[in-house]
Amino acid sequence: MVIQSMTNTDTGDVPGTLAQIRRLAEMGCQAVRLAVPDVSVVPGLKKIRAGSPVPLIADIHFDHRLALHALEAGFDKLRINPGTMGSQKAVAEVVAAAKSRGVPIRVGVNSGSIHTKYQGLPRLEGLVASALYYCQLLEDMDFHDIVVSIKSSSVGETYQATLDFARRADYPLHLGVTEAGTLHSSTVKSAMGIGSLLLLGIGDTFRVSVTGPPEEEIPVAHQIMRAAGLSQGIEIISCPTCGRTSFPLAEVAQEVERRLGSSSIPLKVAVMGCAVNGPGEAKHADLGIAFGPERGVLFYQGKILGQWPNRQLVEQLYRLLDQISRSRGE
Repeated sequence: MVIQSMTNTDTGDVPGTLAQIRRLAEMGCQAVRLAVPDVSVVPGLKKIRAGSPVPLIADIHFDHRLALHALEAGFDKLRINPGTMGSQKAVAEVVAAAKSRGVPIRVGVNSGSIHTKYQGLPRLEGLVASALYYCQLLEDMDFHDIVVSIKSSSVGETYQATLDFARRADYPLHLGVTEAGTLHSSTVKSAMGIGSLLLLGIGDTFRVSVTGPPEEEIPVAHQIMRAAGLSQGIEIISCPTCGRTSFPLAEVAQEVERRLGSSSIPLKVAVMGCAVNGPGEAKHADLGIAFGPERGVLFYQGKILGQWPNRQLVEQLYRLLDQISRSRGE
């Protein structure tokens, strides 16, 4: 399962685009898509590809020549909607160039790009029929290195259309809920739409779509992967707080999550607000901290290791995690 994102920089701004790609890669993004809107950005494509630490996907609409330029620049994948390429001859040109370079094509269909012959169908059926039609079009051109994405802003529609397609065809699938909104909205929609398919064993790549900096997408993607049991890492357990909480637990839990979010150590770490929700209710955690009125405890595998002033607890937690990491050679 590969985590993808997409730049929101001006692709013509080579330094700015590369800087964002590198930030995404450092956060654990494994492939990045770029918009190639017009010929003005073409001169910088080769430099962007040369400087990228991860595979790049060119997102092409309307002008098939832009796809040819992206292939010449060494891009690793194309994302197209064959229906917007202008003509079958234009599609054939792109397919031939991709095939000669061993570059896969992702066929993207969403609720705004249903093929005209299927627009009279209910939208869900139209999405699936369009995807099957475009795949057959490429196969008729003797091209088989195809990835498919079917997206809608509706979680239920995305889920059902992708599931229906997966039952009818055996292509690698890219998952995502399009136009999912801001970070909060996208987190909920993506967890439901992407996560439900991952739990069924469906999907090969995915993107959490956020209105805002793409860097916000990657932590959510990692959380979805871990929740679906597809990757290892630190899972933060924290209580919802109540009247017994005497320390700013929410701020601490968020800080711990930010600091440990990219770790690959398979541990459950608890950040609890009081003795009631401390080692007792969090005994299934591998280690953690529980704050008290003034002093709190650090615990490991159900045993309390010691007490410290509340403001020193987080640092003690990090020290214990460092010791565990070194002992495991990580």
